[in-house]
Amino acid sequence: MTSLPMPFFSSGLRLDADLHVPASGTGPFPVVLVCSGYQGQKIIHPERFARLLNPRGYAVLAFDYRGFGLSEGERGRLVPQEWVEDVRAGVDRLATVEVVDNSRLALVGWGLGGGVVVTEAADDPRVRAVACLNGMADGARATRQMHDQTSWASLLRRIETDRARRAVHGRSEITAPWDIIRLNRDGRTDGYVGRELYKAPGFGTGVTLESAEALLRFAPERVVHRIAPRPLLIVHGAENELHQPVEAQALYRRAGEPKRLELLPGRGHTEWMFDDDPTFRGVVELLDGFLADAFGLPVGAEGVRR
Repeated sequence: MTSLPMPFFSSGLRLDADLHVPASGTGPFPVVLVCSGYQGQKIIHPERFARLLNPRGYAVLAFDYRGFGLSEGERGRLVPQEWVEDVRAGVDRLATVEVVDNSRLALVGWGLGGGVVVTEAADDPRVRAVACLNGMADGARATRQMHDQTSWASLLRRIETDRARRAVHGRSEITAPWDIIRLNRDGRTDGYVGRELYKAPGFGTGVTLESAEALLRFAPERVVHRIAPRPLLIVHGAENELHQPVEAQALYRRAGEPKRLELLPGRGHTEWMFDDDPTFRGVVELLDGFLADAFGLPVGAEGVRR
């Protein structure tokens, strides 16, 4: 694949981004904006999807949210409502790029990013199709399910104390990201994160308690119905202990048609996210068929979507 620097601005902040385009063909290519999840960066899952989608004829935009990776923004501030604005700015940026076909534009979101793309697409008719992978439908419910009674009560107390602190001092306390998202409640994901995701520079940095409060107010399930009549694909690990399957089921139940829910038997949140893993390749195959149908794409030579 060919990678082109494609930075863009969101709320005045310069966000680092790359457009990955197929090595063959001249375009304009259908384009997929892939969004990472909690603490994610463009070099993790977005580029992973690009490596498998580019040979199928799709351009892929991968970017770092504000405050993460090489993007500008306050470090430690992880507010999904602001990430929605970053995704919208990415769609704006793609409108200026001749090598992509903006009439065939889709959003794909992973984890927390799945909720982000649902929320952005709900009010952006430029988005033709949406795929939510191991996503979050309600931030408060999903976060509560990661905690035991003691840790949940502690987090709520800390958020309340921090709210008063911000009113007086103007700054939020930074805490470990895993005080909010409890990886130790899902051993398979915890192990994968430790072995793989920490390879990305800056991964695992602290997060403000103000961010935690914003996460608890984030509820993509309240707006998912506004995506219809555009198609929605929801894919979720049937044994996902980080974002439990109830998140996918809640989105599906509230979404309008056309919609599709696929639960992956025996799979958790992220332990199967490797380029050569059969489950990941199967999800890309599913995604390819979904996008081709949404875009009305015929099958070209050797199965490549045109």
